[in-house]
Amino acid sequence: MTGSRRPGPPDQERADDGREAPGPQRPRPAAPLPPPPYRGAPSTGAGPVAPSPRPAAPAQEAAPAARPTPRPLPPPPGYPAARPAAGQPAVPPLSAGPPLPAVPAAPPPTPGAARRRAPLPPVPPPARPRRFVPGPDDTQLIPVVPALPRYLEEEPDEPEDGDTRGGSSGGSRSVLRAAGTMAVASLVSRLTGFLRTVVLTAALGFGLVGNAYTVANTLPNIVYELLLGGVLTSVVVPLLVSAQERDADGGVRYTQRLLTLATVGLAALTVLAVLAAPALTWLMGIREDPGQVELANWLARILLVEIVFYGIGALATAVLNARQVFGPPAWAPVLNNVVVIATGAVFLLASGPGDLTPVTITAFQVWLLGIGTTLGIAVQAFVLLPLLGRNGVPLRPRWGLRGTGLGEAGTLGLWVIGYVLVSQIGVVVASVVANAAADAGGLGPFAFSNASLLFQMPYGIIGVALLTALLPRMSRAAARHDTPGVVADLSLGTRLSATGLLPVTALLMVLGPAVGVLAFARGNADVSDARGVGVALAFGAFGLLPMAVTLLQLRVFYAMKDARTPTLIQVAMVAVRVPLLLLVPVLVSPEHVVAGLMVATSVTYVAGWVVGSIALRRKLGVRVSAEASTTVLHMAGVSAVAGALGWVVVSLAGRYLGESSAGSLATVVLGTVVVGSAVVAGAVVVGVPELRDAVAGVRSRLGRSR
Repeated sequence: MTGSRRPGPPDQERADDGREAPGPQRPRPAAPLPPPPYRGAPSTGAGPVAPSPRPAAPAQEAAPAARPTPRPLPPPPGYPAARPAAGQPAVPPLSAGPPLPAVPAAPPPTPGAARRRAPLPPVPPPARPRRFVPGPDDTQLIPVVPALPRYLEEEPDEPEDGDTRGGSSGGSRSVLRAAGTMAVASLVSRLTGFLRTVVLTAALGFGLVGNAYTVANTLPNIVYELLLGGVLTSVVVPLLVSAQERDADGGVRYTQRLLTLATVGLAALTVLAVLAAPALTWLMGIREDPGQVELANWLARILLVEIVFYGIGALATAVLNARQVFGPPAWAPVLNNVVVIATGAVFLLASGPGDLTPVTITAFQVWLLGIGTTLGIAVQAFVLLPLLGRNGVPLRPRWGLRGTGLGEAGTLGLWVIGYVLVSQIGVVVASVVANAAADAGGLGPFAFSNASLLFQMPYGIIGVALLTALLPRMSRAAARHDTPGVVADLSLGTRLSATGLLPVTALLMVLGPAVGVLAFARGNADVSDARGVGVALAFGAFGLLPMAVTLLQLRVFYAMKDARTPTLIQVAMVAVRVPLLLLVPVLVSPEHVVAGLMVATSVTYVAGWVVGSIALRRKLGVRVSAEASTTVLHMAGVSAVAGALGWVVVSLAGRYLGESSAGSLATVVLGTVVVGSAVVAGAVVVGVPELRDAVAGVRSRLGRSR
């Protein structure tokens, strides 16, 4: 305070100017302050006494001008009360007002300290109130991932912390926005991919050439879908998010080292795969026809080069997703599909008259198929590389493992390799069974691949978009040990998947044969083979939601950096699938083997859903929430009723529409209108909340566009 002085010894008071202070100017002077004990003071036995009286300090020095009658300060704590000297009135006690804070004892004075007294610092301006006080660990700037503040109070006008990471756990609005953005790109990608398959089917047919191309192109696809496109990405995204949280540079060096080592490993793997092409095609079931064996080996040596491009594209996608960039990776496959569509169109123009067989196909057509397909995957990967630098990860090779934490990725990668090896058992067995059926006169691996493509299209549009939006959220929640947040996102993903996929299941079960004819009955593929593909699709459609939920459950474990449990779940699924696949040719005729393979695959996903739920309950204490179960049951009932109604209408109309391409188109349109209207009406009646959120999102978008 200005105008007041901390009490000190009398000798220090006199040392200020060397003479007595002038007397008070007011008629009622303030009472003198009791001094602390000092050396040499006379004692009466009861404690230190006050020295001889001296005139009081001037009023303007004793107190500020704003306080005309200041209250005397109490003695410092722990000091005994001073006794008045002879003729001196006692100091009156403080009897009114709140107690003043104790004044800390001043350090011993040094010579000349009073003359060199430093001025008081200026009073700082009032600071703007903050929501939180950052700790030493909260001031580090981390790209994308916000720091975790220690909150002191909550203000209603500021966003919650969950909003800073892309929405609070379990919030459906933010996930629907992110998933909706990606769903548009995924829809275009799936549609162009479907068009690519239609063009290739018309060009190659369901015979030996189509089966050879399918097997050769499946070999690099196995690596992508099971190792890089799905599982390894699930491991890499949590590691990249943890590096962003942990490292001072936001995980840039960690990411560069991971990309460098992965590219080198992928190149080595590609070389080994090309050398082993004949063994791989034999393993997949291409064994009987010599011309088909030679064609499959030729195509495999070209197409296996795709492995390195698949890997680079998958890793770039993982890096971008970890940095909240979802749009370009979802659009990149469109370029691949465009390149392959152009390849198929040129192949059709280059085809001569007569049937296409391994003997009649020309060398130009083989090289065209191989190089065109590989070029599409290369374009899909390379278009993402410039985006890495724009999002904080420059393309720069970086070597070394010490201090990077990549040993954690290696540990998880060992379990991933086990996952892939176990998964490949089922893929190889399915390919062998399908090729055996084709040799016996039935549909083969090309038909099974097309049926699987139609089966996975709804999941690719809805399920993949949801998983891509939920995985970084779950990874961040897991990195913060927020198990309830992970569980909330799991429940949200299950509810949204059921809302979107169960009605599609009803549509596919009713319209499967018509969809097969409409899609593939052209070129070198006849109507009967195309209808067989649609029948297989209808029989296996019930596994659509189990597949989505199973893959979502696996992502939960990967978000918790647990790659062991997904491998064990996959072992259980393969233990169910392989016996069922082997039973299919025993139980059905060759023309129905593909439908049997689809049923076995869907039953496997149901088993994976059950095993995954048990694993979640035992390891994390996670149980299916009542809200998720209610949504699944409501949508299952609504879809069943809508499917039954659609089947009745389609069966009656099918007698007049026929099985041609035009009749199949009319059947698909009619069935879609009937089943879709029934689903929407039923969902509104039972009150599905996810549908209500989706409708609210559409209304808000329409309102902003006006």
